[in-house]
Amino acid sequence: MIPYTVNIKLAARTLTGTLNLQNKTAVDWGWQGLIAQGCHSSILIIDPKTAQTIQVLERHKANVVKVKWSRENYYHNLSSPYCLRLASGDASGKIIVWDVVSGTAHCEIQEHSKPIGDLEWLWNQDASRDLLLAVHPPNYIVLWNGDTGTKLWKKSYAENILSFSFDPFDPSNMALLTSEGIVFITDFSYSKPPGSAGKKVYIASPHASPAHTKPAPATAPAPTGAKKALNKVKVLITNEKPTAEAVTLNDCLQLSYLPSKRNHMLLLYPREILILDLELSQTVGVVAIERSGVPFIQVIPCAQRDALYCLHENGCITLRVCRSTVATEEAADPEQSVQELVYDLRSQCDAIRVTKTVRPYRMVICPVNENKAALMVSDGRAMLWEKPNNSANSGLSPLYSPVSFCGAPLGPNQKKIQDLSLNSMIGQTLIAGETLPTSSHQQEVQLKFLLTGLLSGLPLPPFAIRMCPPLTTKNINHYQPLLAVGTSNGSVLVYNLTSGLLHKELSVHSCEVRGIEWVSLTSFLSFATSAPNNMGLVRNELQHVDLPTGRCFAFRGERGNDEPPIEMIKVSHLKQYLVVVFRDKPLELWDIRTGTLLREMAKNFPTVTALEWSPSHNLKSLKKKQMAAREAIARQTVSDAEQSSVESSVISLLQDAESKSETSQAISAREHFVFTDTDGQVYHITVEGNTVKDGARIPPDGSMGSIACIAWKGDTLVLGDVDGNLNFWDLKARLSRGIPTHRGWVKKIRFAPGKGNQKLLVMYTDGAEVWDTKEVQMVSSMRIGRNVNYRILDIDWCTSDKVVLASDDGCIRVLEMAMKSASYRMDEQDLTDPVWCPYLLLPRAALTLKAFLLLQPWSGTFTMDVTQVDYSEKDEIKGLIQEQLNSLSKLFGDESDLHFWTVASHYIQSFAQARQLTVSAAEGQAQSEGVQLSPQSHLDICHDVLCETSYFQKFQLDRVHLQEVKRSSYEHTKKCADQLLLLGQTDRAVQLLLETSADNPSYYCDSLKACLVTTITSSGPSQSTIKLVATNMIANGKLAEGVQLLCLIDKAADACRYLQTYGEWNRAAWLAKVRLNPAESSDVLKRWAEHLCSPQVNHKSKAILVLLSLGCFYKVGEMLHSMRHFDRAALFIEACLKYGSLCCGISLTHYAHKLIEAAFLEYARLLRTLGLREGAALWASRAGSAGEQLMEDILSPLMPRTEESDRSHLRD
Repeated sequence: MIPYTVNIKLAARTLTGTLNLQNKTAVDWGWQGLIAQGCHSSILIIDPKTAQTIQVLERHKANVVKVKWSRENYYHNLSSPYCLRLASGDASGKIIVWDVVSGTAHCEIQEHSKPIGDLEWLWNQDASRDLLLAVHPPNYIVLWNGDTGTKLWKKSYAENILSFSFDPFDPSNMALLTSEGIVFITDFSYSKPPGSAGKKVYIASPHASPAHTKPAPATAPAPTGAKKALNKVKVLITNEKPTAEAVTLNDCLQLSYLPSKRNHMLLLYPREILILDLELSQTVGVVAIERSGVPFIQVIPCAQRDALYCLHENGCITLRVCRSTVATEEAADPEQSVQELVYDLRSQCDAIRVTKTVRPYRMVICPVNENKAALMVSDGRAMLWEKPNNSANSGLSPLYSPVSFCGAPLGPNQKKIQDLSLNSMIGQTLIAGETLPTSSHQQEVQLKFLLTGLLSGLPLPPFAIRMCPPLTTKNINHYQPLLAVGTSNGSVLVYNLTSGLLHKELSVHSCEVRGIEWVSLTSFLSFATSAPNNMGLVRNELQHVDLPTGRCFAFRGERGNDEPPIEMIKVSHLKQYLVVVFRDKPLELWDIRTGTLLREMAKNFPTVTALEWSPSHNLKSLKKKQMAAREAIARQTVSDAEQSSVESSVISLLQDAESKSETSQAISAREHFVFTDTDGQVYHITVEGNTVKDGARIPPDGSMGSIACIAWKGDTLVLGDVDGNLNFWDLKARLSRGIPTHRGWVKKIRFAPGKGNQKLLVMYTDGAEVWDTKEVQMVSSMRIGRNVNYRILDIDWCTSDKVVLASDDGCIRVLEMAMKSASYRMDEQDLTDPVWCPYLLLPRAALTLKAFLLLQPWSGTFTMDVTQVDYSEKDEIKGLIQEQLNSLSKLFGDESDLHFWTVASHYIQSFAQARQLTVSAAEGQAQSEGVQLSPQSHLDICHDVLCETSYFQKFQLDRVHLQEVKRSSYEHTKKCADQLLLLGQTDRAVQLLLETSADNPSYYCDSLKACLVTTITSSGPSQSTIKLVATNMIANGKLAEGVQLLCLIDKAADACRYLQTYGEWNRAAWLAKVRLNPAESSDVLKRWAEHLCSPQVNHKSKAILVLLSLGCFYKVGEMLHSMRHFDRAALFIEACLKYGSLCCGISLTHYAHKLIEAAFLEYARLLRTLGLREGAALWASRAGSAGEQLMEDILSPLMPRTEESDRSHLRD
């Protein structure tokens, strides 16, 4: 016999449907690789790779309005493992922090009873990753400890807070979008609330009237051409509140810092996206929609490239990429000489059909690769779009991508994993004036969106649900737990409850489905009724559906037009007969097997209020009689001699096989049903073949009202009435017992499947109950308003111990008999497609998997089969180059790892390349040979001060040129002049200073400053005087002015020291990058790194990145080791040794050798604890004398005994 397994035990789950309007903003795509989405009071966890729901979290009582995944910007080890942690806020002001794997609430937070405005996990320090910032309406921001639920501080503001955005480059800066404008906070700290009320600025709408803008000075020439056109869509940021009659200020939909470059912010309006330069408080870029275009709903700025994902009202997602337009001096049209940030439309996906009930809600993008987007639609759909690229020509300026990404052949010995992130698809943005080098490995590309996944929800309620016949020993080979769901639009959805996925969607009816009854495991009957006409008559549709083929036919033939509506259909226990009950018409009795009408009752037949078939029948006795008759015939036809030679058991087997198919058709067993009339009288009807007999009548029970429903199983008959009474009849003992539930109308009652299982599910108007009919007592109860906030629409049993409930929030829930939460453990699910998510593993298993993937010999064969792990000591470990480490960081969604290895791999190769070029030049070799080994030319500007100095300086000059073009007031001009002085652009700064009009109060000062700048000499006395003045100014609180003077006399190093002394660390780092030589700049940045390591700041991860950019690799190795980041330290040191970069070309010192041995030894110990014995032995062998003892322990005779257990652990 072929072995088979059937998953009899179904997991509790929730099938979700349409979203509530309050769920609009409740969606987030985390670094963990999963999407969280609010659906009414539930939260779906979606795996975007396989487009399946892998968890539903239920604990909120109100609609979920915000969800936010925790950040993964920390080092992961056994004490800080990979974990799925999610914060959610609802409309009643409750915040829940979830352990998503187990489906349990880690902690619950309540401050006020109004909907949560915004949520964000703090990522800016290494001490704690449990801090959660929340907006509690109307005007509070509160910092919570998300681990314990403790309130750390609370701060109130004058205006209503709508949302906030953190500066990704400086965690002490944040902006609040309020009902009147923006509040900039510059002293945000996790240790105490912001001290000041912040700087309030008011934003005038792009469509504001001229009264909104400041009048230009009388002496200034009127703007013409392009500058005039730009003024029309300019946002003016002012410190004065605009006049009330101008325009409402709350049409700003969104505010967000740009993560791709510092001090830039976007404001989203329905028809414009405005890019602000916060240093200038001025618009430097506008993305406007034409008059016929579709308005924006949302925009998400990318970090890896200066690009914007935009969601439009028709559900179309567009990708716009920034280009820098620099007009040449020979331009024919002088108006085109204006430079601004232009975002070209590079890609767009298909729009959806928008209706009254179907509209796009929100979009999220993958934070790891930024190449995938998910669109959430109000009808519950999640559309997953991916952006592969293809080489093509477009009318726009070329968009370049690395050739290796586009599919150009790699070297014969070169192995590389294809990287599908945004920064590998789009080459780096060119700085103004740069041209693409002819030798660059770049190729023009065009990006397109592909729909890679679609997750559909249930349609709008109401629903009619019915579970297929239960699992038995006879159908166990082919049983599938299918649930049929009839919908309001006439279709029937069939779900497989093992996986929770849609099995089939069948368009059966033209109007709302009222009820479904299964007639076998693969077919069902469903009925629907149209809206009544003037006479109160309807069109009834009763359809028979065959599931495997989808064949559907009208069961009642031509009947059904202009008759009273069908109230219910009931199929007999043996699936032989069907009763169709009408509202004001006698019932019909049908034979299901032949599809014939057996009896249409007379007009004086009583009105049926409730009906149920009896589980008793005479099929067994009929089969026995038929078998006896066949045996007798068989014996008569066999001669006496033959009969003696053939055993009687063989005859019976032959007869059995011969008659099996015949008996199923030929036998018409006798079955019974009971029904009640409007007076409560119980009638008993017997059906056998085509004969129908009236049986006994039982008079009504005086204690019961009008009977609404009946259930019958074994010897127990239960009646429920419209007053909430349940009457339990024991037919064997001839006893009845009435129980008043005081719950109102009993809508429906159903017995649980399974022999001897006497549990009863009861549905009321306000909830449901489970009763034990043996003991006649209630087992569990659910009531709207008490423990749930939804109304039950339909009920059924899906297994002997689980119920399925359809509710008015558009969800269908499979619950335990206790009818508590439907959250479940994710590792217990039976998923159709396997899910890649290391966060679902146990902490030790996830780290073991990571180490296993890192230690693969990537130059040879690569295996994902963990059971085949066998590391030979002779193998070289070659998985240490940037491609593997970066790819693994992206695979695990490890934000901290990805940032570290992106910077580390770039600078390890960059410094090694620089040294190689120096050696080549010294030996007289052609330098062009070495260029082929160069990595990408520079780090992206999103890394800010970690970028190469030359690229950083070019970017800052380009930016100040843009600011200069965009200035529209004296304050703007003054800021531009100040920036130009700091950047050393004295000639241009003088021109701006001389533009000050004579009636300006600063005219005299600016004129003198212009004279000072032009006449500065390098003579000793003037230098010392200026330095003395600058020092005095700084001492008297004029820090910015003093720094300017020091920069004028080339004392920028002193200026940086003063800035650092006064706590302006970021400004000092910026100045060092743009003005100082490498040695001086390195000193300033090293002091900054020391400051970041201090206990007050505790941002060592940032300090390590700063040291990497300076090439201080030995110091980085030391810090990683001292921070106990053993795997990162060992792999980093190995990468440095591979490129010869650990001590910058100098032979390794005694201290370097000690560090190497210590790092390798600790990594070997770590691998040993993770069960990777062969890998541990390899690293221990490289740890010198310190590793010899560990080698002995690993290779001791006792260890082979545990090898099998190590393997089994890995297998698990």
